Amino acid sequence: MEVRKTISTSLGTAFGFVIALVWSNVVLGGLALTGAPMTAPKDAVGLVIGIVTALVLTIFMIVLIILVGRWGSK
Repeated sequence: MEVRKTISTSLGTAFGFVIALVWSNVVLGGLALTGAPMTAPKDAVGLVIGIVTALVLTIFMIVLIILVGRWGSK
């Protein structure tokens, strides 16, 4: 049981890290559109694609975090 709890905690952390990386790119893209010198999408369409991707991935990762958390608490 302790091993499952440790694994589920580690996987939840990893999924959260993936979410953070995706949102980092979206935020950098938004800053680039304001004229901030960064490597990111050059237009609003690229930013919208990044936001949609980040939202979908966030929802997917949250579902995985919940499922792994339930598995780890068994």
